[in-house]
Amino acid sequence: MTSAVLAIDQGTTSTRAIVVDRQGQIVASSQRPIQLYYPQTAWIECEAQHIYETVQQTIEETLAKVPAGLKVNAVGLTNQRETVVVWDRKTSQPVHPAIVWQCRRTANKCAELKNAGLEQLIRKKTGLCIDPYFSATKLRWLLDNIPQTRHAELAFGTIDSWLLWKLSAGRIHATDQTN
Repeated sequence: MTSAVLAIDQGTTSTRAIVVDRQGQIVASSQRPIQLYYPQTAWIECEAQHIYETVQQTIEETLAKVPAGLKVNAVGLTNQRETVVVWDRKTSQPVHPAIVWQCRRTANKCAELKNAGLEQLIRKKTGLCIDPYFSATKLRWLLDNIPQTRHAELAFGTIDSWLLWKLSAGRIHATDQTN
């Protein structure tokens, strides 16, 4: 039996699943769109549950197309990076729509941090500049503005964390260090 890899590409506008054989040839694939929402100017959100469902659907559709004699023995995941999800650890349900990496709702908070002279300290501790792209100010915004984020049984992460949580039935809460 020949081995293959299942690659899950969860992007900003779509989710794709692709099976690649040992020669690097695509042998099966599927793609589903992701709906983005714009509740205010410069704000971008999506439904985290919908993202998970598109991952499930594309995996199922792709695996159904895999030729006999080909066995998927590894899975890779790439994702839209700084999109933020907060979910209830008991129910595994998101408490608010995911805030997409392109969202600028925390631009004022970032300017405040810079004006307070914190840019060098934050860069030294995290290696990152202060920018709404990154997840920290998105999480702060959720904690400050969404009452459901103020109880102790929550988990937080970027899309990779959310998908690992959901795909493992709540057994894995992790991220890649580059996320």
